[in-house]
Amino acid sequence: MRQWWLIAWTAGCFGCGILAASVGWHRRPDDYAVLGGVVLLLALLLLAHGWWRETVETRRRTREMARRPRIVAIGGGTGLSVILRGLKEFPVDLTAVVTVADDGGSSGRLRSDLAMPPPGDIRNCLVALADTEPLLERLLQFRFPAGEGLAGHSFGNLFLAAMTHIMGDFESAIRETSRVLAVRGRVLPAVREDVKLRAILEDGSVVEGESNIPKAGKRIERVELVPADARPLPEVLQAIQEADAIVVGPGSLYTSVLPNLLVPGLADAIAASQAKKIYVCNVMTQPGETDHFTASQHVEVIYRHVGRRLFDYILVNAASLPEEALAKYRAQNAHPVFVDIEALARLGLRVIARNFVHYATYARHDSRLIAEQVVSLIGYERRKEERSWLRQA
Repeated sequence: MRQWWLIAWTAGCFGCGILAASVGWHRRPDDYAVLGGVVLLLALLLLAHGWWRETVETRRRTREMARRPRIVAIGGGTGLSVILRGLKEFPVDLTAVVTVADDGGSSGRLRSDLAMPPPGDIRNCLVALADTEPLLERLLQFRFPAGEGLAGHSFGNLFLAAMTHIMGDFESAIRETSRVLAVRGRVLPAVREDVKLRAILEDGSVVEGESNIPKAGKRIERVELVPADARPLPEVLQAIQEADAIVVGPGSLYTSVLPNLLVPGLADAIAASQAKKIYVCNVMTQPGETDHFTASQHVEVIYRHVGRRLFDYILVNAASLPEEALAKYRAQNAHPVFVDIEALARLGLRVIARNFVHYATYARHDSRLIAEQVVSLIGYERRKEERSWLRQA
């Protein structure tokens, strides 16, 4: 609204000039005074109009911000960061809820050496949501190839470790790092406590540690958090309660998705939320976790662990992969997840089957296509609300 203030200021100065001239020249002062008064009145009217327009615009922006769709994305690993890259390009209020059960690689070493939560998945999400130069992203993802104590560490993990010690706690470190990186949204750990993942296998044996579970080579009966009474962050529960859409997955079923849903109270909060609940199913099976799983088996495992139905929609890939890609996956004992639509419908799910895949070296979900689909599921109702508000305005 700068143009209104500029016009009003110019008119006011002009009016004052005329009045001053009428007094200084002593020539027909009555006529000049009337003209000056009219111009000053015009200036006041322009100021009032500019103020009114700015007030209306401010209210419109405030309401627009309040009406921005709120999306909560839950997961871990690389799958969650892929979803976030797409969603951040839309005008949404975005919250990422990230598992902190990782105990392998650089994250596991920092967790053990510094008694801090594992930073790896958090780092990936921060980088995915950051509004930064490509060079800075490469720096945060850089892994030291050699060096005593440094080999294998990610620079971003070390940065978060340093921030944790400077700020005094992991949550403050994430918050300040988000500010530095101009993150579009919030990144929240699922819990504050130091939690670990335990798997009970089909033969009754037990495997401790997230990184060890896929290596067991046996079918997983169930997984559980240790300690079992870990508490979710209040901010996580609030975000879920206020969400318009909750997106779970993609990612490793037992070691990325379930560790979040097993946090006491978190699955209950999702079930109670009025949001549209969307599960993004993996494109490929994962050796050691979901060998030969169909899409419905992924969902059934989640429901069995949380003891209730959670999702309204499931997004599944309907496009075939090139033979070159399938051959690479077969060499790793991985195969496309079979979409058993009838079984999914019996679970009460609305199935959205499209080409959701981007293929380079490996098949990955296309972040843009997934984001467009998620936003479209909540877009129609919100557009109706906007048209109603515009009519009232």
